[in-house]
Amino acid sequence: MFDFHSNKDVYFNIQYKTSKEYIIPFIEKISPIKKDFKVLEIGCAEAGVLKAFTDLKIKSFGIELSPTRTQLATQYLSDEVEAGLISFLSKDIYDVDIENDIGHKFDLIILKDVIEHIHDQKRVLNRLSDYLEPDGKIFFAFPPWQMPFGGHQQICKSKILMYMPYFHLLPMKVYASILKIFGEKPSNIEALKEIKETGISIERFEKILKEESYTIIAKQLFLINPIYKYKFGLKEVNQASFIAKIPILRNFVSTCAYYFVEKHD
Repeated sequence: MFDFHSNKDVYFNIQYKTSKEYIIPFIEKISPIKKDFKVLEIGCAEAGVLKAFTDLKIKSFGIELSPTRTQLATQYLSDEVEAGLISFLSKDIYDVDIENDIGHKFDLIILKDVIEHIHDQKRVLNRLSDYLEPDGKIFFAFPPWQMPFGGHQQICKSKILMYMPYFHLLPMKVYASILKIFGEKPSNIEALKEIKETGISIERFEKILKEESYTIIAKQLFLINPIYKYKFGLKEVNQASFIAKIPILRNFVSTCAYYFVEKHD
C-alpha cells in the first residue's frame, strides 16, 4: 500500500491540488462557477476536493458515510466551518431529508472516485436529481473498470500484486484465490472483491446517464490520470481522441474519465 492511502494529511493535499488544478478548471471551461453557487460533494472523505471551492469562498457541503472521515474533514477545514463556508453530514444520501438536514439544493454536485464503489449506480443517478437546482450540474470522475489498475489493487499489501496490472479482470474465484495466496488479509480481500463487483465501464456509465435523463455537457478521458501527478510524479496525458471513440478498448487504456452532466426533462 502506498503512503498516501494511510497518511490522511498527504491524501487531503492530493485531493485539494487535484481539485484546484484540474477539476475546477475542467468545470469552468464549460460553466463558470459563480460566487453564489452552492456545491455538494458526495463521498467527500476528508474534503480535500471541497477545500479548493472554499478557497474561492464558494459555500460547500460534504456528505460522507464514515463519521471518522467526517470528523477529520471538520478538523482540516475548521476555519471554513467556523466561517460558515462549509458543513458536513455523515449520512447515507438516501436517508437525507434535503429540506430538514440541509435546507437547500445545489448548483453543482461532485462525485470524485465514488460512483465505481456503489452497487446500484442507476439508483444513485436517480437520487442525485433530488439534490439539484433546476439548472444544476454534476461532475463525475472515475477510473474505468478495465483499466490496468481499475481493481484498486494498489491497496494490496503484496508488493507484487500492487504493481500487477489487469489481474482484477480474472474470474472472481481465481481473483480471490490469488489475493489469498499472496497473503492479503480477509478484510482486504473482501474490500477488493466488492470493488470488482461495483466497477463501472465507460459504456455502462453513459448508458445509465441516458436512462436517467442526463445529458453529457463535456467529457475527457485520460491516458494518465491527473491525480498521478501528485501520487507518482507523472504528468497528466489526455487520451488520444481516436481511441476515446472506440467502445470497450478505451476502457483498457484510459486511467480516468471526467464527465460534466446535467439533467433534462
